[in-house]
Amino acid sequence: MSSMQVVCPHCLKLNRLPYKEHYKKAICGYCKASLLDNIPIEANSETFDWILENSTLPIVVDFWAPWCGPCRMMAPAFAQASSKLPLKVQFLKVNTESNPQIATRYGIRSIPTMILFKNTQEVDRISGALSSEQIIGWLSR
Repeated sequence: MSSMQVVCPHCLKLNRLPYKEHYKKAICGYCKASLLDNIPIEANSETFDWILENSTLPIVVDFWAPWCGPCRMMAPAFAQASSKLPLKVQFLKVNTESNPQIATRYGIRSIPTMILFKNTQEVDRISGALSSEQIIGWLSR
């Protein structure tokens, strides 16, 4: 793959970048924010499928809810893991209360649950709150 498509976590626009092992700088062509500031994107029913279909990066989705204690406890670890993997993995969060149709489609029965997608296909899932190191370890397998 000589180039990749990345969704800007700030403005949700699609950016095409040359594939490199490491980046010193990568700027969104639309909002000019750094694409190296890898922050989880709050996906909803309008953006979820679009991101899944257009980003060529592996995508990890955290299915969570505001009332879930373990979900709230894991949120900083999820954000920290995302910051350590810029332009390697795209991180999404789906609030199952606001987007029950997405949770139902993927058979989410307990939260937090994370699903890893590659080329729109689910390749792995894990449930329960994890530390950032555990998240990175799981994604590295």
